Amino acid sequence: MTASSPRFYPSVFILIGFYVLIEAALFAGEMGVADIPRFRSTVYEYAGFWPGILADWEPNYRTQPWLMFITYGFLHSGWVHLVVNMITLASLAPVVLDRVGLWKTAFIYAFAILGGAAGFALLSESFRPMVGASGALFGLVGAILAWEYIDRFIYKARMWPVLRAVAFLIVLNVVLYFAMDKLLAWEAHLGGFVAGWIAALLVDPTSRDLEGLAD
Repeated sequence: MTASSPRFYPSVFILIGFYVLIEAALFAGEMGVADIPRFRSTVYEYAGFWPGILADWEPNYRTQPWLMFITYGFLHSGWVHLVVNMITLASLAPVVLDRVGLWKTAFIYAFAILGGAAGFALLSESFRPMVGASGALFGLVGAILAWEYIDRFIYKARMWPVLRAVAFLIVLNVVLYFAMDKLLAWEAHLGGFVAGWIAALLVDPTSRDLEGLAD
Protein backbone atom coordinates (compact mmCIF):
# COMPACT_ATOMS: atom_id res chain seq x y z
CA MET A 1 0.00 0.00 0.00
CA THR A 2 1.31 3.43 -0.77
CA ALA A 3 1.93 6.11 1.79
CA SER A 4 0.23 8.87 -0.24
CA SER A 5 -2.81 10.62 1.21
CA PRO A 6 -6.23 9.36 0.02
CA ARG A 7 -8.08 11.57 -2.44
CA PHE A 8 -11.38 13.32 -1.78
CA TYR A 9 -14.36 11.25 -2.90
CA PRO A 10 -17.83 12.85 -3.07
CA SER A 11 -19.37 9.35 -2.98
CA VAL A 12 -18.14 8.90 0.59
CA PHE A 13 -19.89 12.04 1.75
CA ILE A 14 -23.04 11.14 -0.17
CA LEU A 15 -23.11 7.86 1.76
CA ILE A 16 -22.46 9.69 5.03
CA GLY A 17 -25.29 12.09 4.19
CA PHE A 18 -27.61 9.14 3.62
CA TYR A 19 -26.73 7.75 7.05
CA VAL A 20 -27.28 11.16 8.63
CA LEU A 21 -30.69 11.53 7.00
CA ILE A 22 -31.79 8.16 8.37
CA GLU A 23 -30.66 9.04 11.90
CA ALA A 24 -32.25 12.48 11.60
CA ALA A 25 -35.55 10.83 10.65
CA LEU A 26 -35.31 8.51 13.65
CA PHE A 27 -34.52 11.44 15.92
CA ALA A 28 -37.40 13.47 14.49
CA GLY A 29 -39.71 10.56 15.10
CA GLU A 30 -38.61 10.37 18.71
CA MET A 31 -39.34 14.08 19.05
CA GLY A 32 -42.91 13.50 17.90
CA VAL A 33 -42.63 14.88 14.37
CA ALA A 34 -44.06 11.62 13.03
CA ASP A 35 -47.22 10.44 14.71
CA ILE A 36 -45.95 6.90 15.23
CA PRO A 37 -45.66 5.53 18.77
CA ARG A 38 -42.24 4.10 19.67
CA PHE A 39 -40.92 5.35 16.31
CA ARG A 40 -37.27 4.28 16.69
CA SER A 41 -38.18 0.96 18.29
CA THR A 42 -40.65 0.26 15.50
CA VAL A 43 -38.01 0.93 12.84
CA TYR A 44 -35.61 -1.39 14.67
CA GLU A 45 -38.32 -4.05 14.81
CA TYR A 46 -38.69 -3.91 11.03
CA ALA A 47 -35.13 -3.18 9.89
CA GLY A 48 -32.74 -4.21 12.66
CA PHE A 49 -31.05 -7.60 12.62
CA TRP A 50 -32.83 -10.10 14.86
CA PRO A 51 -31.14 -13.53 15.17
CA GLY A 52 -34.35 -14.96 16.60
CA ILE A 53 -36.10 -14.47 13.25
CA LEU A 54 -33.69 -17.00 11.78
CA ALA A 55 -34.88 -19.46 14.42
CA ASP A 56 -38.53 -19.56 15.42
CA TRP A 57 -39.57 -15.92 15.76
CA GLU A 58 -42.37 -14.65 13.54
CA PRO A 59 -41.08 -11.97 11.11
CA ASN A 60 -43.00 -8.72 10.71
CA TYR A 61 -43.14 -9.25 6.94
CA ARG A 62 -42.30 -12.09 4.61
CA THR A 63 -38.93 -10.85 3.32
CA GLN A 64 -37.61 -9.62 6.67
CA PRO A 65 -35.38 -12.68 7.26
CA TRP A 66 -33.50 -11.70 4.09
CA LEU A 67 -33.68 -7.92 4.04
CA MET A 68 -32.47 -7.51 7.61
CA PHE A 69 -29.06 -8.79 6.49
CA ILE A 70 -28.71 -5.43 4.72
CA THR A 71 -31.05 -2.95 6.44
CA TYR A 72 -29.42 -3.24 9.88
CA GLY A 73 -26.24 -1.73 8.44
CA PHE A 74 -27.91 1.63 7.78
CA LEU A 75 -29.35 2.17 11.26
CA HIS A 76 -27.65 3.43 14.40
CA SER A 77 -28.52 3.60 18.06
CA GLY A 78 -28.11 7.38 18.28
CA TRP A 79 -25.98 10.33 17.26
CA VAL A 80 -22.86 9.27 19.16
CA HIS A 81 -22.91 5.84 17.54
CA LEU A 82 -23.45 7.46 14.13
CA VAL A 83 -20.73 10.11 14.47
CA VAL A 84 -18.08 7.59 15.56
CA ASN A 85 -18.92 5.32 12.64
CA MET A 86 -19.06 8.14 10.10
CA ILE A 87 -15.65 9.46 11.13
CA THR A 88 -14.33 5.93 10.70
CA LEU A 89 -16.02 5.62 7.30
CA ALA A 90 -14.55 8.92 6.11
CA SER A 91 -11.10 7.69 7.15
CA LEU A 92 -11.22 4.18 5.67
CA ALA A 93 -13.32 4.38 2.52
CA PRO A 94 -10.96 6.67 0.54
CA VAL A 95 -8.10 4.20 1.10
CA VAL A 96 -10.13 1.40 -0.47
CA LEU A 97 -11.42 3.68 -3.23
CA ASP A 98 -7.86 4.69 -4.07
CA ARG A 99 -7.02 1.08 -4.71
CA VAL A 100 -10.04 -0.41 -6.48
CA GLY A 101 -12.46 2.37 -7.40
CA LEU A 102 -16.13 2.95 -6.67
CA TRP A 103 -17.90 -0.22 -7.76
CA LYS A 104 -15.43 -2.66 -6.27
CA THR A 105 -15.44 -0.67 -3.05
CA ALA A 106 -19.24 -0.83 -3.04
CA PHE A 107 -19.03 -4.61 -3.48
CA ILE A 108 -16.62 -4.92 -0.55
CA TYR A 109 -18.83 -2.71 1.61
CA ALA A 110 -22.01 -4.65 0.78
CA PHE A 111 -20.29 -8.01 1.23
CA ALA A 112 -19.00 -6.88 4.62
CA ILE A 113 -22.51 -5.82 5.69
CA LEU A 114 -23.70 -9.32 4.85
CA GLY A 115 -20.69 -10.82 6.60
CA GLY A 116 -21.35 -8.77 9.72
CA ALA A 117 -24.91 -10.05 9.88
CA ALA A 118 -23.78 -13.62 9.26
CA GLY A 119 -21.18 -13.37 12.03
CA PHE A 120 -23.78 -12.05 14.45
CA ALA A 121 -26.27 -14.74 13.45
CA LEU A 122 -23.74 -17.53 13.95
CA LEU A 123 -22.00 -16.36 17.10
CA SER A 124 -24.33 -14.15 19.12
CA GLU A 125 -26.72 -15.40 21.78
CA SER A 126 -28.31 -11.97 22.19
CA PHE A 127 -32.05 -11.36 21.88
CA ARG A 128 -31.47 -7.65 21.19
CA PRO A 129 -31.55 -6.18 17.68
CA MET A 130 -28.20 -5.44 16.08
CA VAL A 131 -27.80 -2.16 14.17
CA GLY A 132 -24.90 -0.11 12.87
CA ALA A 133 -22.34 0.19 10.09
CA SER A 134 -19.56 -1.34 12.20
CA GLY A 135 -19.61 -4.67 10.35
CA ALA A 136 -19.09 -2.88 7.04
CA LEU A 137 -16.38 -0.66 8.53
CA PHE A 138 -14.50 -3.66 9.86
CA GLY A 139 -14.86 -5.06 6.37
CA LEU A 140 -13.00 -2.05 4.99
CA VAL A 141 -10.26 -2.65 7.56
CA GLY A 142 -10.18 -6.32 6.57
CA ALA A 143 -9.81 -5.33 2.91
CA ILE A 144 -6.96 -2.93 3.62
CA LEU A 145 -5.11 -5.49 5.73
CA ALA A 146 -5.70 -8.23 3.16
CA TRP A 147 -3.96 -6.15 0.50
CA GLU A 148 -1.21 -5.23 2.94
CA TYR A 149 -0.72 -8.93 3.62
CA ILE A 150 -0.59 -9.82 -0.09
CA ASP A 151 1.84 -7.00 -0.87
CA ARG A 152 4.15 -8.05 1.94
CA PHE A 153 3.88 -11.76 1.19
CA ILE A 154 4.78 -11.34 -2.48
CA TYR A 155 7.76 -9.12 -1.72
CA LYS A 156 8.78 -11.07 1.40
CA ALA A 157 8.45 -8.00 3.59
CA ARG A 158 7.89 -8.19 7.34
CA MET A 159 4.36 -9.11 8.42
CA TRP A 160 4.62 -7.31 11.76
CA PRO A 161 2.49 -4.28 10.69
CA VAL A 162 -0.37 -6.59 9.69
CA LEU A 163 -0.13 -8.66 12.87
CA ARG A 164 0.10 -5.49 14.96
CA ALA A 165 -3.06 -4.10 13.37
CA VAL A 166 -4.98 -7.34 13.94
CA ALA A 167 -3.81 -7.46 17.57
CA PHE A 168 -4.93 -3.86 18.06
CA LEU A 169 -8.39 -4.67 16.68
CA ILE A 170 -8.72 -7.63 19.03
CA VAL A 171 -7.69 -5.58 22.07
CA LEU A 172 -9.98 -2.72 21.01
CA ASN A 173 -12.97 -5.05 20.78
CA VAL A 174 -12.22 -6.67 24.14
CA VAL A 175 -11.90 -3.28 25.86
CA LEU A 176 -15.06 -1.87 24.26
CA TYR A 177 -16.98 -5.07 24.97
CA PHE A 178 -16.53 -4.69 28.70
CA ALA A 179 -16.67 -0.88 28.65
CA MET A 180 -20.08 -1.12 26.96
CA ASP A 181 -21.37 -3.68 29.47
CA LYS A 182 -21.08 -6.52 26.93
CA LEU A 183 -23.39 -4.80 24.43
CA LEU A 184 -20.73 -4.52 21.70
CA ALA A 185 -21.59 -6.61 18.64
CA TRP A 186 -18.10 -8.06 18.27
CA GLU A 187 -19.60 -10.92 16.30
CA ALA A 188 -20.61 -8.49 13.56
CA HIS A 189 -17.15 -6.91 13.64
CA LEU A 190 -15.51 -10.31 13.16
CA GLY A 191 -17.91 -11.34 10.42
CA GLY A 192 -17.46 -8.04 8.61
CA PHE A 193 -13.68 -8.21 8.89
CA VAL A 194 -13.50 -11.73 7.44
CA ALA A 195 -15.96 -10.85 4.67
CA GLY A 196 -14.01 -7.70 3.80
CA TRP A 197 -10.75 -9.65 3.67
CA ILE A 198 -12.30 -12.24 1.32
CA ALA A 199 -14.00 -9.62 -0.86
CA ALA A 200 -10.77 -7.66 -1.23
CA LEU A 201 -8.94 -10.70 -2.55
CA LEU A 202 -11.83 -11.47 -4.91
CA VAL A 203 -11.82 -8.02 -6.52
CA ASP A 204 -8.06 -7.36 -6.45
CA PRO A 205 -5.78 -10.29 -5.62
CA THR A 206 -2.71 -8.71 -7.25
CA SER A 207 0.13 -7.15 -5.31
CA ARG A 208 1.40 -3.58 -5.52
CA ASP A 209 4.96 -2.30 -5.53
CA LEU A 210 6.87 -2.78 -2.30
CA GLU A 211 7.85 0.90 -2.27
CA GLY A 212 5.80 2.77 0.29
CA LEU A 213 5.11 -0.18 2.57
CA ALA A 214 5.59 1.00 6.15
CA ASP A 215 7.26 -1.04 8.88
